[in-house]
Order: sequence, then C-alpha cells, then structure tokens
Amino acid sequence: MSTAIIAIGAAIAVFTGFGAAIGIGIATKAAVESVARQPEADGSITKLLMLGAALAEGTAIFGLVVAILIILFLG
Repeated sequence: MSTAIIAIGAAIAVFTGFGAAIGIGIATKAAVESVARQPEADGSITKLLMLGAALAEGTAIFGLVVAILIILFLG
C-alpha cells in the first residue's frame, strides 16, 4: 500500500480532534453564559460541563488511537 494513502488515512482520523475542540468550545461558552445568568447553579453547571468535555475528549483520543494503529499496522 502506498505510504501517502496511509498518511492521508491517519490525518483524516486525527481530524476528530478538531471536532472535539469545537464542541468543547461551544459547551464552555454555553456554561459561562449559564453561570453569568444564574450564579447559584454554578456547581451543577460545572459538573455537566466536565462530563460533556470528557466525552468529547474521548472521541478525540479514539481518533488519535485509530491514527496510530493505521500508521503502525499499515505503514
């Protein structure tokens, strides 16, 4: 298999990190606005924000693992 095709496949797998970063940014923006409107709900908003950020980072890490596997096993 061509090395260029393997590199392109790994790059596409790593693009999941961009989606995770955008999602976490949007979630953080919403959480900051929520705390600004209702400061007494700070604790519950922070818990939900951390849960969502962890799930989004999980998809980014999964994409990184797939990219590494593509490089190691097909390269």
